[in-house]
Amino acid sequence: MTRVFAYCRVSTADQTIENQVMEIQAAGFAIDERRIVAETISGSVPAMERKGFRKLIERLEWDDVLVVTKLDRLGRNAMDVRATIEQLAELQVRVLCLALGGVDLTGAAGKMTMSVIASVAEFERDLLVERTQAGLAKQTLVQRTGVQRDPIQSDAVALAPLKGRVAALGAGQHRHMHPVRQHGQLLRLGLGPQGGRRQQGGDGTTRLQKVATIQH
Repeated sequence: MTRVFAYCRVSTADQTIENQVMEIQAAGFAIDERRIVAETISGSVPAMERKGFRKLIERLEWDDVLVVTKLDRLGRNAMDVRATIEQLAELQVRVLCLALGGVDLTGAAGKMTMSVIASVAEFERDLLVERTQAGLAKQTLVQRTGVQRDPIQSDAVALAPLKGRVAALGAGQHRHMHPVRQHGQLLRLGLGPQGGRRQQGGDGTTRLQKVATIQH
């Protein structure tokens, strides 16, 4: 006789499995409470490392049915879900996921779904390899050069505000600015002649004083 089991998981102690049980019952499954396996554990833990799920696998027999509300109840990612379903298929246990329309993941339609899951799993694996290689390459570069960022790009970012202020000095609103005031702004920017030092003439007056006298 076919037995039907349900696996319900929540992540924190303040959550309950009531909604998952109600969803399974609403789908037409009348499951004995003794066959409802529930546990509180993070979804980031692989399926076979979950104590409750591992004990459930030990209870399952040929032609049993396992019902879950969502695919993530069967593993932490696509690769883990695929491995879990393959293991259950070897035990001749049918796996139904309500979020996928109740399709048997070990049947023909389920195998097609699993092929998509397998593609996602392969993508995740390749992405993990690429990130690992990129991290190792960056670490090697830092060890060789001691540079963690592009110095040219960093200098460009740092000088951007200064360039904007310099451009503003040449804009239309500064065309009629008094030379002494304009020179003072240049000095504050560190752009004055000879590092911002005023040059004195033979008569003891500065060039700025001479310019001011001419302007007046």
